[in-house]
Amino acid sequence: MGVTGTAPPTLRVTLSGEDRPGVTYAVLAAVADAGAHVLDLEQMVVRDHLTLSVLLGGADPDRLTSLAHMVGHRLGMRTRTRAGRGDSNTRRDGRAHVVALGQPLTARGLAAVTARIAAHGANIDRIRRLSSYPVTTIELDVSGADVPRLRTELAAVAAAERVDIAVAPAGLARIGSRLVVMDVDSTFIQQEVIELIAAHAGCQAQVAAVTERAMRGELDFAESLRARVALLEGLDISVLDEVRGEIVLTPGARTLVRTLKRLGDTVALVSGGFLEIVGPVAAELDIDHVLANRLEVADGRLTGRVDGPIVDRAGKAAALRRFAAEAGLPLSRTVAIGDGANDLDMLAAAGLGIAFNAKPLVRERADASVNVPYLDAVLFLLGITREDVEDADAEAGSPTPAPALTGASETTRV
Repeated sequence: MGVTGTAPPTLRVTLSGEDRPGVTYAVLAAVADAGAHVLDLEQMVVRDHLTLSVLLGGADPDRLTSLAHMVGHRLGMRTRTRAGRGDSNTRRDGRAHVVALGQPLTARGLAAVTARIAAHGANIDRIRRLSSYPVTTIELDVSGADVPRLRTELAAVAAAERVDIAVAPAGLARIGSRLVVMDVDSTFIQQEVIELIAAHAGCQAQVAAVTERAMRGELDFAESLRARVALLEGLDISVLDEVRGEIVLTPGARTLVRTLKRLGDTVALVSGGFLEIVGPVAAELDIDHVLANRLEVADGRLTGRVDGPIVDRAGKAAALRRFAAEAGLPLSRTVAIGDGANDLDMLAAAGLGIAFNAKPLVRERADASVNVPYLDAVLFLLGITREDVEDADAEAGSPTPAPALTGASETTRV
């Protein structure tokens, strides 16, 4: 119910001052004697400074005012009251979560975000911090937004101010199980697998040049892959064992997968690389699905050809849809993460497409962009807090504190 002249009288009480145990109890116990009803209640603490705001009804506002100032004086806190009528204003439609993160998150960047929200005609209803390190993440609950248009407008802010921003619809779409599908090369791991193999064949520079052009979208991926694999002809397959030992996960990759799995989510890897390398990585981390190309082998050596259909841009998107259907999830409950042009269809098909340290073309087209070197920062874009990560580890009975969100300590070889 909105505030109207015929609505019953209410009183908003706000206390601020040094935080300590028992403040909320003291306020509520004092007004309880007057028979007050609690219509709304919010509290936050920044460092050791507490702000408590409660909307009361069901009792005489003058008496409630007297009681509120009395308890505030006793607690040594500043007390403000404001009389009105009716419940808090009903939040408008067009609700969204806007998440901003940075290392550091500058005041200028966050000011630009909030200015654009205001210019959009939307209102910020609540703000909370999701993480303090290794990145600072702030989530703003917004109402009155045209979510697709606000996402586009804030993408321009993100590019101009070097702040990572995600905009997601609020409500049930953000609650419950989800499917998270990730690219592998230069996303889940720090290298390009084909370049590691090519180093053993003495053609790394040639392969790297073709890879770079393909990731920028200058070459057809399937054709470029065939050209690169052709350079590997004659290589002994024992090289693949060596390459598996050279793989380095992106910082935060283990934490991301571990947390998603403990929250009941489905995790998948889709790669334009090779199953011979990606498969063992997925198995070690208990990843649910994996799709990648296969290298053709004859007499213990690579033939220079790909065995079977190539996992290309369209194939990645098709895999996302298939994995979602198998999990019984709508596409709105899917997240895709990638860095290259080969990931664009997958990012577009997902409910939330995230560009991770991506090429400019990909950043422009993705729903959100993460440009810090920690893959687990994606968790914050999903509304998962650092405390949630630690709680998931604790509930799983981890014998020692997990290396959650510590960045470099997660840079581990498979």
